[in-house]
Amino acid sequence: MVVIIDVIEKPKLNDPVLIEGLPGIGFVANIASLHLIKELKAKLFAKIVTSSFQDYAVTTQDGMTHSPLNELYYVKQENGNKDLIIWYGNTQALTTVGQYELCGKVLKFVQDLGCKYVISIGGFKKDEAQQVPGIYSTATDLDTMKAVLDLDTKVMVGNVFGIAGICIGLAKLYDMKGFSLLVDTPGMNPDVNAARYALLTLSKFLNSKINLDNIEQTGEEITQVLEIFGLTKNVPEEKKKEEQQLRWFI
Repeated sequence: MVVIIDVIEKPKLNDPVLIEGLPGIGFVANIASLHLIKELKAKLFAKIVTSSFQDYAVTTQDGMTHSPLNELYYVKQENGNKDLIIWYGNTQALTTVGQYELCGKVLKFVQDLGCKYVISIGGFKKDEAQQVPGIYSTATDLDTMKAVLDLDTKVMVGNVFGIAGICIGLAKLYDMKGFSLLVDTPGMNPDVNAARYALLTLSKFLNSKINLDNIEQTGEEITQVLEIFGLTKNVPEEKKKEEQQLRWFI
C-alpha cells in the first residue's frame, strides 16, 4: 500500500488540535468538518491519496472528474487558543490495512507540526432520529475521558468502527491524547442535526463559538457530493446491499 501526502504549505502552528471529519454513519463528521472549514475560513495545506482508496474517478456532465481524496486544512486561532487542523475528505480507506496506514501516516504528519491532541467525530447508529441526540465518547486515557464527560457526553460502550475509532486507538502509540464524539443518527443519509450537536459539543471543548446558521447549506453540499458519486440514487432496499454500496464511505 502507498500513502502520499502532497504538501502545499507547511504552516507554523500553535499546539494544534487535529479534528477528524471523514464520511461515515450519517455523514456526521463530514458535515461537521466541512462546516468548520467554511465558517473558520480554514486554509488547505495538504492533499492525501492512497492505493487503498476506491479504484475509480467519477466524471460529470461537464467533463470534470472527482477522485477519492483526503485533505488537511489549518486554522490559526486568536487570543492564544490552540490552532486547528481539520481532516476532511470524500472517503475512508477500503481495507483494514489501508485504514491503519492512512491514519498512521496522517498522525505522524501532524505530530511533526506540533500536534499532540486528536478529536474524531462520528455517528452512532440508532433506529430513529432524535430531536436532541445523545452524544457518546471514548478517550485515550482516563483524565481525558473525565474532561469530555464534563461536556455532557456519555461513555461509549462497545465498538467504534472506522477511522473515528482507529484515530483514538493509534493516538496513544504516537504519545498523543484525544477523544471521539459519536452522535445518535439513523444512519445512511446526511444528518445535519447530529452534526449540529457534534459542533456544539466541540465548541465547548475549544472554548470557541462556531456559527451554525448555515449548517443546513453545508448538509446540502455534502448531499451533492454523494449525488456526484451516485450514492443517493437507486439505493437497494436490502440492508446488506446498502452497506456494501456505501462501504468506501464508512
